Amino acid sequence: MRDLKGSSHTDRQTAAAEAKAALLAKLKPKPTVIDPLFAEREAMKADELKAVRAAREIEKAEAKQAAADKAAAAQAAIEADEEAALAEKRGARKERKQLSKDEAKAKRDAKYAARKAR
Repeated sequence: MRDLKGSSHTDRQTAAAEAKAALLAKLKPKPTVIDPLFAEREAMKADELKAVRAAREIEKAEAKQAAADKAAAAQAAIEADEEAALAEKRGARKERKQLSKDEAKAKRDAKYAARKAR
């Protein structure tokens, strides 16, 4: 800081004018700096956007395929259960038929044996 004692009025005025000029120079707009990679940066953004969209599309397709696989597996399980129930029903019917055949044969054999015994 300057020593103000012993300075004249003109010295103080010039110092104030210099300070004001420095303040104004600080507030002046600075020249713009043009980005040398402006066009390339735009192309890079476009490429990055394409990559992100492609990745999202792949993820969406995978999710859709997984959902379809899950639905197909559930349908296959239902069909397998129905087939097993039908097979069990058929087996029970065959057993009943065989039992009735055996009972009828035993009844015939008993009649035949009763006739032979007379």
